[in-house]
Amino acid sequence: MTDKKDIVLAFSGGLDTSFCVPYLQERGYAVHTVFADTGGVDAEERAFIEQRAAELGVASHVTVDGGPAIWAGFVKPFVWAGEGYQGQYPLLVSDRYLIVEAAIARCRELGTKLIAHGCTGMGNDQVRFDLAVKALGDYTIVAPIREIQKEHTQTRAYEQQYLEERGFGVRAKQKAYTINENLLGLTMSGGEIDRWQAPGEGARGWCAPRAEWPTQALQVKIGFENGEAVSLDGERLPGHLMLARLNQLFARYGVGRGMYTGDTTIGLKGRIIFEAPGLVSLLAAHRALEETVLTKAQNRFKPAVAKQWVELVYEGFYHDPLKSDLEAFLASSQRKVNGEVTLESQGGSVQAVAVSSPHILNAKGATYAQSADWGVAEAEGFIRLYGMSSTLWAEVNR
Repeated sequence: MTDKKDIVLAFSGGLDTSFCVPYLQERGYAVHTVFADTGGVDAEERAFIEQRAAELGVASHVTVDGGPAIWAGFVKPFVWAGEGYQGQYPLLVSDRYLIVEAAIARCRELGTKLIAHGCTGMGNDQVRFDLAVKALGDYTIVAPIREIQKEHTQTRAYEQQYLEERGFGVRAKQKAYTINENLLGLTMSGGEIDRWQAPGEGARGWCAPRAEWPTQALQVKIGFENGEAVSLDGERLPGHLMLARLNQLFARYGVGRGMYTGDTTIGLKGRIIFEAPGLVSLLAAHRALEETVLTKAQNRFKPAVAKQWVELVYEGFYHDPLKSDLEAFLASSQRKVNGEVTLESQGGSVQAVAVSSPHILNAKGATYAQSADWGVAEAEGFIRLYGMSSTLWAEVNR
């Protein structure tokens, strides 16, 4: 057994990565699993993942705290950008890049250049994993799910049978759906979701259904410094702990749940259910503050930068230098994004109901559509000059 090759497997305890363990073992690898805990699981689930690794007979297993890294490496610039992929999806799979970093750190500890993941050959995650690995060093990537897809069309059924034949059970929810959870939120695919049908009763994660929403409205106040959330209801908190608390608070009100069909990196249409109560509430608060303190030109230009940043991260180019270039602009734009925002939810959605900041761009002598410190003649002159080109075209071409 000593001649087995050490390989590090990014491990979640789900169907795909559980299948990878015996598959790799039977091909001569000593499998070392790494679970990068990016904050989406509770103590019970962490214990299950560790127990699952032990049950599968891995050579070693480590759990890495990824909360601080995912806040600094993804949440902060994502909130600065303020845009979802294709205007909807809040990039909940971006913890993949932090998972790769944790797995490569384990490779260095073990002195191996072999790394494995449980991504399929049809999804986006394989691109994110592979490109991140290639950007961080000279490693050999092993992808068992891609291998079996060369011979089996019903992959999940095959994985389940493979495990059960070797005496390993499969949790009920893993039979119907692929579920991914982390600090950012939860995504769910598979079953009727993939068939563009109405989700079944089991297709629900953190967000409470309508019948369970509290009757009393929820209000929270988020404080920002340089565009980064730093306090919740007056209490200063590390970012990852704040996001975890926002997840708990707003999930009870069903905030942040959506269904999304997107254009994947490899060209397929991908349909998922996502739940991101904390991230959606953070985006709402940040946008409300930002709209009041940035200039019109900044507010118009920034979405173009955000769209490019989001597409890079979504499509696997997390380590591309353009991403760092764009983040330099985003950081500069946040210099005056300081203040507090009060969020309110009565269920299903969240609104920013109050904003306070020393940098709000108020004109001292004017209020929109109410009063002004300029005269009627000045307003008419402005309109005449501002619309000169369009007015001339209309006059010439009547």
